[in-house]
Amino acid sequence: MKCKLGEIVDVIMGQSPKSEFYNTEEKGYPFLQGNRTFGLKYPTFDIYTTVLTKLAKAGDIIMSVRAPVGDLNITPVDMCLGRGVCSLRMKNGNQSYLFYMMKYYIPYLRQKESGTVFGSVSKGDITALEVDIIEDVEKQKKIARYLEMIDDKIELNNAINNNLEHQAQAIFKNSFVDFSPFDGIQPHRWTISSLGAITNMVAGGDKPKVISTIQTEACPYPIYANGLRENGLYGYTNTPKICDESVTVSARGTVGFVCIRHTPYVPIVRLVALIPNIELVSVKYLYLYLKQLNITGTGTTQQQLTIPDFKKTPILIPDKETMSKFTNVITPLFLKIWANEKENSKLLALRDTLLPQLMSGKLEVSEINI
Repeated sequence: MKCKLGEIVDVIMGQSPKSEFYNTEEKGYPFLQGNRTFGLKYPTFDIYTTVLTKLAKAGDIIMSVRAPVGDLNITPVDMCLGRGVCSLRMKNGNQSYLFYMMKYYIPYLRQKESGTVFGSVSKGDITALEVDIIEDVEKQKKIARYLEMIDDKIELNNAINNNLEHQAQAIFKNSFVDFSPFDGIQPHRWTISSLGAITNMVAGGDKPKVISTIQTEACPYPIYANGLRENGLYGYTNTPKICDESVTVSARGTVGFVCIRHTPYVPIVRLVALIPNIELVSVKYLYLYLKQLNITGTGTTQQQLTIPDFKKTPILIPDKETMSKFTNVITPLFLKIWANEKENSKLLALRDTLLPQLMSGKLEVSEINI
């Protein structure tokens, strides 16, 4: 059935309360005015407001309407909509189908973006979006359920990885911050060095000439830039710059976001890569050590981390036996994290392959075997 989105969906555009009503003490309603805290499917909330302007109900689809236009999440609770987002509510109540249907049609909506610097879409742009949906509500539900099964497994893997990450950080803190195995005292044979002395520090370079938005046999190597979402993944290319297991740190804007890299990759602008001397420290130790630091930059307008300053950062160097034992204990946790990440990549590819075929009617739900 071909129709305009406004015929089947109620659209509520956001409106921000005055900032004086914001708080971080969870008073009033959770509040979003952009996609900053969006997750795979559900956002997290770190700002609340005691004055409600525009209400989104639990289960509503939340969509960013300013650059980047079209990011989608589902709100798990009633919340206040700020100016950078809108809520979408299917008139027949089938919110899960709406979520995946919008994923399919977002590229068409982005064609309506206006603005030379910051793209945006209006309520009129959204309601006028032409869609072709499956009329049978039960088929809608089946399609949504198949796609939900994939996303649910991805969410489960992410939750497992989050738990494993916290375990690794707790083990590190126990040994190298609290010194619990050593009666709370740092062993005298351990030394203090600097990041510049024990790592090869590499600044991210220009974007590669060959860039793919998806991972292919021709472009298998990830490109990483500064950024929190998707660990800064920018795209894929055909030639890696760093093949060693290493650590990256965001160096501008959101300074100090630390990631461990275990496959060949290319770091680009606003990122610093650290390749440790493994005779002194393991990559996993370096990663966990940096994670517990408060890494800051310099600059009044925008914080920036410079390599000369970062090289001066002190780092604790345990003896080789302690380092080896710690790395042996911690490695299985990271191997499980990486296995889950690899599975998630395959699941995302499967979902993104099924999505257009199901939404266009080229593939019947009865033909799928998951």
